[in-house]
Amino acid sequence: MANTASAKKAIRKIARKTTVNTNRRSRIRNHIRKVEEAIASGDAEAATAALRAAQPEIMRGSQHGVVHANTASRKISRLSRRVKALSA
Repeated sequence: MANTASAKKAIRKIARKTTVNTNRRSRIRNHIRKVEEAIASGDAEAATAALRAAQPEIMRGSQHGVVHANTASRKISRLSRRVKALSA
């Protein structure tokens, strides 16, 4: 249990950041899932649109430290490669 005022404040800050990060991570996963569902359905236009919506969300997560920058780049790269193969 926190004893000092600064430790109590730190606990409150951590709780707020945890909520924000959890929501951000969830948004990233939802966007990735939408892209993968569009790829699975074989709809190239829907997959492209979903990827365009997912890219800024994934990069925003990496800028805020929710996911590592390399992880974000890897996910975008792999998704875009699959979308490109679908449309070709």
